[in-house]
Amino acid sequence: MAFFIASSPHAHSRRSTPDLMKLVALCALPGLAAQSYFFGWGTLIQLVFAIIVGLSLEAGVMLLRKRPIKSALRDNSALVTAWLLAVAIPPLSPWWLITIGLIFAIVIAKHLYGGIGQNLFNPAMIAYVVLLISFPVQMTSWISPVSLQATPVSFADAISLIFTGFNMEGLSLQQIRAGIDGITMATPLDAFKTALHTGNTATEAMRQPQFGAFAGIGWEWVNIAYLAGGLMLIKLRVISWHIPVSFLGGLIVMSGLFMLFAPGETASPLMHLLSGATMLGAFFIATDPVSASTTVKGRLIFGAFIGAMVFIIRSWGGFPDGVAFAVLLANMCVPMIDYYTKPRTYGH
Repeated sequence: MAFFIASSPHAHSRRSTPDLMKLVALCALPGLAAQSYFFGWGTLIQLVFAIIVGLSLEAGVMLLRKRPIKSALRDNSALVTAWLLAVAIPPLSPWWLITIGLIFAIVIAKHLYGGIGQNLFNPAMIAYVVLLISFPVQMTSWISPVSLQATPVSFADAISLIFTGFNMEGLSLQQIRAGIDGITMATPLDAFKTALHTGNTATEAMRQPQFGAFAGIGWEWVNIAYLAGGLMLIKLRVISWHIPVSFLGGLIVMSGLFMLFAPGETASPLMHLLSGATMLGAFFIATDPVSASTTVKGRLIFGAFIGAMVFIIRSWGGFPDGVAFAVLLANMCVPMIDYYTKPRTYGH
């Protein structure tokens, strides 16, 4: 009988790493379907293109490193990284944006540290932050939900906008986004924060057309869909409950306390839970087995820290969401968290 020694990620499961990655992708399908339904074909096109680019980069790096290419592609880690980045960027972003992001994610954040199991930070979130800082205009060019679009974007229009910058009629993305004043120019989180800074109350901010019952139109159902997929991950024991529950718990506690002591000056806990990348971050990003904490107590602290940081960045930071920055900040703290929460050796 052979004894194999392998790098992380390790999981208490009979499933292999490729199987675990496949399940992550499958459980993300409800969220992908919701995004495509509410925001058009762009997300699906970005996903297909991202997978092609991501797998190509993975194969190229493994060739340069003189490592087996087939085994690297079969572990599906590059596929999951490409998937997460594709659903995190605006649906009609130019093709070169996802290409640059995946170069940072796979070549630098992953293989520069030694490949799968060796990366200190979540590769998809490293790429997202690099893109957001370097190309803020493109990374904030979200379109309104399909129901609010003045200029409908067909499948052919989406392909043309992504690869040429113009739709079939020659209109640019900025012209399409400007079709409805005050709706297409900002995401719900950004519009909410702007309304508060201009003296409106939270109730007045929620009266804007892009808001539904609890959060932004479309974003409510996107987050619920990712929540459903995340619960399936827990049921299948692909991830443990500690990080998602503490993440969402930290966000609820922080937003609840500030809503209690400063009513009308901050978003409600439900608004935070169903906005932006909350559920995607809680179940599919923060739970990365390589860059997250490894101890039980550490995972609870890790998740709660991310939840608190998401609230702080959304409320007072310069970016409307903050999940990516919160995850990277928590990744930096993992060595210290693991050191102080490691189990005590028996007898000591």
